[in-house]
Amino acid sequence: SENCEVKLKIFKRLSELCRPDVCLASNTSSISITKIASVTSKPENVAGMHFMNPVPLMVLVEGIRGLQTSDQTFTKIKEFAEFLGKTWVEAKDMPGFAVNRILMPMINEAVYVLQEGIATAEGIDAAMKLGTNQPMGPLALADFIGLDTCLSIMKVLHEGFSDSKYRPCPLLAKYVEAGWLGCKSGRGFHVYTR
Repeated sequence: SENCEVKLKIFKRLSELCRPDVCLASNTSSISITKIASVTSKPENVAGMHFMNPVPLMVLVEGIRGLQTSDQTFTKIKEFAEFLGKTWVEAKDMPGFAVNRILMPMINEAVYVLQEGIATAEGIDAAMKLGTNQPMGPLALADFIGLDTCLSIMKVLHEGFSDSKYRPCPLLAKYVEAGWLGCKSGRGFHVYTR
């Protein structure tokens, strides 16, 4: 879940249940590892692992070190990722880390292009696939990720940096309000049959 309050409750409870030497890792695409670690009794044992979707196909894992994450914890988490066959890229504990700091504004801008009527959803996706050699267009990717997740990440970026360039597109928020969440709901920027 990209719901910060849910993650904080889970990690607080895990901290109470686990042995003091257990490393805890959160798969998060934007929530601060330092903040998650702050609710535990051993913040030095907490790190972040941002897996890319679909996890079985994508080899990248962003490793995020919280402010108090120990070298020992970070090494253990990295070794675990490598054991899973993943390629590890370290990113700072900043909103969106590296991947979503770049990816989500691109998706958000594609939604603005749609909202402004510059191109259709199909046109935007075709242009980005054929013009920039991306495997899928930004709106299809947003549908795959989940529009609610995209909106949540954009809100974290906007709040974290207090910069209007990260302001979520109103059309993205409207789609989420309508329950158009992408592939998982059958409709997003494209329509999906189940």
